[in-house]
Amino acid sequence: MHKKWFIVPIFVLLTGCSSQAQFGKTKLGKALEKIQTQTGGLSESEIANGLKEALKVGIDNGSTEASRTDGYLKNEFIKILFPPDAQKVEETLRRIGLGNEVDRFIMSLNRAAEDAAKKSKPIFVKAITSMTITDAVGILKGPDDAATSYLKRTTNEELYDTFFPVVDSTLNLNQATKYYADLVNTYNKVPFVQKVNPDLKQYATQKAMDGLYFLIAQEEKKIRENPAARVNEILRRVFGQAGP
Repeated sequence: MHKKWFIVPIFVLLTGCSSQAQFGKTKLGKALEKIQTQTGGLSESEIANGLKEALKVGIDNGSTEASRTDGYLKNEFIKILFPPDAQKVEETLRRIGLGNEVDRFIMSLNRAAEDAAKKSKPIFVKAITSMTITDAVGILKGPDDAATSYLKRTTNEELYDTFFPVVDSTLNLNQATKYYADLVNTYNKVPFVQKVNPDLKQYATQKAMDGLYFLIAQEEKKIRENPAARVNEILRRVFGQAGP
């Protein structure tokens, strides 16, 4: 089970509120009133639309960067390396002259992640369309990666289910699964080493997802902090004036 961020649903806050004045007394109503004041009187709909637009920009930029050739391989922040429990495998194999085989495996591993990233946009767009006013308020007033955290909560399971077969297929196509099994089996024959499981697919899928979320978080931070990254009027209005 994935952890879920607890937010009081808007319909609960509205229960018993028979008028706009009553709504204004709720915590959500007060939060929106404050945000609307800070953002020059933006409506609830405009606030939500601005956040959705920000996410769309971040998703487009992040997924495009991740899915290009070397999008993972040449990015030190998201490059996928040997699994932590197999790092001794890499060290040992390089030491016995199998460095080229290790590098070939790592390249194939990252190619699988790049292929999987191409499938991410529809999943994220679906999550954006489901964003509520409650979500919007929390994201707007949240930390630099609040929108990305929202995406993680709402897309993680579906993204994994989508990524896994793509990663699996690409690993097989690039023979990365075979490379890894061969490398691990070679390592396991070295005297006195602790044996390593040659299964790779689950690790590669999760790392591909982690890298994509990282890139989207970087894009979100740009939009919040850099006026030049706010590519349209609604982004400028929402993020240009909604300070703490």
